[in-house]
Amino acid sequence: MAHDPIKAQLLDAILPHVAFDGWSPTAFEAAIEDAGITRAVAQASCPRGAVDLAVAFHERGDAQMVAALKAADLGAMRFRDKVAHAIRLRLAAVDDKEAVRRGTTLFALPHMVPLGTRLIWGTADQIWTALGDTSTDANWYTKRLTLSGVYASVVLYWLGDDSLDGQATNAFIDRRIEDVMQFEKVKARVNDNALLKPITRPLGRLMSAIKAPAATPPTDLPGVWRNP
Repeated sequence: MAHDPIKAQLLDAILPHVAFDGWSPTAFEAAIEDAGITRAVAQASCPRGAVDLAVAFHERGDAQMVAALKAADLGAMRFRDKVAHAIRLRLAAVDDKEAVRRGTTLFALPHMVPLGTRLIWGTADQIWTALGDTSTDANWYTKRLTLSGVYASVVLYWLGDDSLDGQATNAFIDRRIEDVMQFEKVKARVNDNALLKPITRPLGRLMSAIKAPAATPPTDLPGVWRNP
């Protein structure tokens, strides 16, 4: 997200109102007044009003997570632990839980679901990219799709977690990633099964062609949670 000082100012101004009015036109109008910005300038920066600020709030959290990941010493961690750490950093980047709750409600509206899905996918993509993922085959999709599901479920759990220091959420993250690891073990056995190769090989080639039609599909597809 390119830095927009007007949008950043409006985002800071709207957050105190979101807890009461949600990401709504009412909150947007209050932000304009509090920021001392003319309506024309505010609407030029945020054509969709509070929706654009809700998006900016999510993307600000992503940027803070990426910065924290780059500063972290991950060398001694298993790859699954790096992913778990990234999710925890993303949650730690949020200093307004109610704004996330209100955003979840906003992006659950039928006409907002595609945008909400794109934001979750973007978070998963930034995690994988920050952790050095260079895949170009079907795994590029699989990794992001799987992590999107994990992250979305973690956020919903975290919103209802009132345990001390978020201990319940930390345990939930570990369980969700373990579930993925078990799935990967099953998938690896399927891929190694000679009887199923006539089915799995064409599917792999198809997904590779969708992602990178000009590239030669690799013959060995690593598991989702292995080192890239």
